[in-house]
Amino acid sequence: MIFLRSLLFNVLWLSWTAVLCLGALPALAMGRDAVKGVARTWTRGILWLARVVVGLRFELRGRDTLPPDGGCIIAAKHQSAWDTFLFHGVLPDPVYILKQELLRIPFVGWYMARAGMIGVDRSAGAKAMRHMIEAAGAAAAQGRQIVIFPEGTRTAPGATAPYKPGIAALYARSDRPVVPVALNSGLYWPRQSFLKRPGTIIVEFLPPLPPGLPKQAFMQTLHERIETACARLNAEAGAATLPPTPAQPVENSVEKI
Repeated sequence: MIFLRSLLFNVLWLSWTAVLCLGALPALAMGRDAVKGVARTWTRGILWLARVVVGLRFELRGRDTLPPDGGCIIAAKHQSAWDTFLFHGVLPDPVYILKQELLRIPFVGWYMARAGMIGVDRSAGAKAMRHMIEAAGAAAAQGRQIVIFPEGTRTAPGATAPYKPGIAALYARSDRPVVPVALNSGLYWPRQSFLKRPGTIIVEFLPPLPPGLPKQAFMQTLHERIETACARLNAEAGAATLPPTPAQPVENSVEKI
């Protein structure tokens, strides 16, 4: 039954994406607000399909921790493709930091670029870091929420990867708080998996980290808050997970963000 539901869902959400990308093409000429509306509609459609077809719901916790003026950095755990579209549906005006290559994808990439997503060329080193910081600063000044996945890749529930230097650089050069986000999406929509499982994904916005912390203290605190909360959410879902691993040292390279 899970296989059949997953098959139907995958066909429907890919079809929904294709239909919306083609049908909403005029929005590309209408400005960012129009494209933002398309992204919100797309996200809500996928979440609805997941609930109806798969029985997959989600629960938000701690949204009241978000700054009232809107401008902040969202540092989120990344376990699933589900994480990559969620924030379009739950934040007022998110802007993702993502790989430059994604902006070159026909149709989908056009919408991401028009919506102001920040593409980073990982091969450009320090130049890419400067571009990311400048673009993120401009977006935050407009009251937008900067969404970054500190590990830079998806990890399985209970696992962690070293947090990349991009989040530390972004934090150090910003006067905005960082809101850590824990989740357990990988239990239900696993990375690199065809199957989608019924249940309730929990997304928890944790207390913000104020600007001005020393780099090492910031990275240590961010890692501990996110990984500890993720372990708690996994356990709450009844998953057998590994305990949070110790915080990894900050990488010196700026090529991976």
